[in-house]
Amino acid sequence: MKYLCLIYLNEDEMDALPPEEMNRLNVGHLALNDALRASGHFIEAEALQPGSTMSVIRMRDGKARVTDGPFTETKELVAGFYLIEARDQDEAVEIAKRFPSAPYAKIEVRPTRQLETF
Repeated sequence: MKYLCLIYLNEDEMDALPPEEMNRLNVGHLALNDALRASGHFIEAEALQPGSTMSVIRMRDGKARVTDGPFTETKELVAGFYLIEARDQDEAVEIAKRFPSAPYAKIEVRPTRQLETF
């Protein structure tokens, strides 16, 4: 089964980290990617650009409203994701606990689902 692991970080806190610590986190994630590939759990993982680069689209009554950047009241933003293969939710959670950024983050682990049509 596939699971999406969303990594939520406070960008201000991450920006305040010393460069050596940020490098340690990046090296750790790359090593984890290799380990997950070797174990057959890895599907995809990516870091995301800062929230200031995002666009939010809302379609209402057939009209699109596009807003740049995150909501001002939002402190934690999705900073990256993993799409993994795991036998069940428990295994997916155990994998997410290994993320090097976990001590700084909130990680959401959600099973994917197939769209069904009639």
